[in-house]
Amino acid sequence: MKWNRIQKIALQSIMKNKMRSILTSLGIIIGVCSVIVMVAVGQGSQAQIEKQINSLGTNLLMVFPGSSNQGGVNRGAGSRNKMKLSDCEAILEEAVHVKYVSASVRSGGQIIGGTGNWNSSVEGVSEQFLDIKDWDMESGEFFTAKDVKYKKKVAVLGKTVADELFPDMEAIGEKIRINNTPFTVIGVLEEKGQTGMGNDQDDTILAPATTVLTRLKGKDKINMIYVSANSLEEIDAAQAEVEEIMRREHDIDYGDDDDFMIRSQIEITKMASETSETLTLLLAAIAGVSLIVGGIGIMNIMLVSVTERTREIGIRLSIGARSRDVLTQFLAESITLSFIGGIIGILLAVGISLFMNNFTGIYTIINPTIVFLSMAFSAAVGIFFGYYPARKAANLNPIDALRYE
Repeated sequence: MKWNRIQKIALQSIMKNKMRSILTSLGIIIGVCSVIVMVAVGQGSQAQIEKQINSLGTNLLMVFPGSSNQGGVNRGAGSRNKMKLSDCEAILEEAVHVKYVSASVRSGGQIIGGTGNWNSSVEGVSEQFLDIKDWDMESGEFFTAKDVKYKKKVAVLGKTVADELFPDMEAIGEKIRINNTPFTVIGVLEEKGQTGMGNDQDDTILAPATTVLTRLKGKDKINMIYVSANSLEEIDAAQAEVEEIMRREHDIDYGDDDDFMIRSQIEITKMASETSETLTLLLAAIAGVSLIVGGIGIMNIMLVSVTERTREIGIRLSIGARSRDVLTQFLAESITLSFIGGIIGILLAVGISLFMNNFTGIYTIINPTIVFLSMAFSAAVGIFFGYYPARKAANLNPIDALRYE
């Protein structure tokens, strides 16, 4: 029998019982749709995480204070802080694989100015901070190396703070008070949005690190160092340089533990990607179970179909049809059911993904490879679960089949 003839007969048999065919394909439809949507959600989440990590900075290294032990108990990261502004200067002057360096001195409190007040965080940084963070100014200007050197009381507002303090007026040139210390606003940062954890990156105030240290904190220890390598390929080399310089600056002898920790953008991205990939595989595996269930449903219905059509099979065999023809016919019906279910599942998955992207906060990415694999798997399910009923039909004895009531 020619394939187009077989396909025509298969479609005719399927259309005779439309509702049963729809219900039979439902498992495949749900399975294919679930796999595609779950993987799309997982890969969309991974892309969002990577985007948020990249927004932290360009070719970024972050140096944190180390941990200390007291009474045999580890007090955690940051409990052993010996980092100073001199560390930043040494890294910038000596590291050949480093392009930008900025200290980070964190403070905060009540901010008074304009038409109201606002509680926000204050971060003391260097003039190179925006280059590291790949952050632009919306208006005004950023402070200079001279402002940092002479501890000028100038501030750059994040968009959220600017909107809260100066909703109907220009913030540039206005005075604000941070914990009763006056600062002059010289610029407003471009809106950057939320992090992957939901934190508002625009709810911040940037000021010279030297000013924050002396005016707001009264200490000489910094919280963190941002380092930007010359390129993504030089991050490892830059990290080795930073580690060597920091050990020398802190007089750490050979064999002694570091009193600082270095985390690279690559490490952060890798950890986040591995977690997201594991979650995506788990979701896909769970969704794939419904494809197996759908295949079992097809096998059950095909077995019922063989029983119902026993006399028809007997007539076909008695007038010259070969067992191979009967096997092919029933197998074609099973594959067609799976194929149609797969197509509907793909269309449904695309619709759900578009709905999520446009009307919910969930970002999805449909992977063409997963679509192809889902379609191929649904066809394989049709072959695998359809073979036994088809084989049973092909092995019927024509005489017994004709006598079947």
